[in-house]
Amino acid sequence: MEAKAIQTLSYLGYDEIQNHLKGVSHIIMAAPAPKHFQETPIHFTLFLNMQENLPQEIQEAVFGKFLEEHSITNPQEIMSQMMPVGFGKGTHETHMPLLLVKQEDMQKIPHTPMFVMDFLADSKNFSEAKTNELTGWSYVYES
Repeated sequence: MEAKAIQTLSYLGYDEIQNHLKGVSHIIMAAPAPKHFQETPIHFTLFLNMQENLPQEIQEAVFGKFLEEHSITNPQEIMSQMMPVGFGKGTHETHMPLLLVKQEDMQKIPHTPMFVMDFLADSKNFSEAKTNELTGWSYVYES
């Protein structure tokens, strides 16, 4: 089975992003890690719907809770900071979060700052990313 590339047809505008994120607590994205990371086969990105930095002790508590809730083990290459995030429209059911790292993308793609935790790890709960090499994301809404 060969996974098809996710196609982005357009991007949400600034106002659409703000509207889209109403009630969203965070977004979890899982993708296959590069092949040479055999001990950490899944690339996770956790997008927290907040526009301010978190103190280190809060970051660690949030990260620890996330790892525990999703049975994630062996986290490596951890990056956590405010980052620009755009949202792609495509044929998928929900808008795909896009972590923007290139200056040219930040200039062309409407985005909002979000607190992002990005890392490699392993988990039995995300077999689609590990076994089938699929990328997926889930929105978690405030209760």
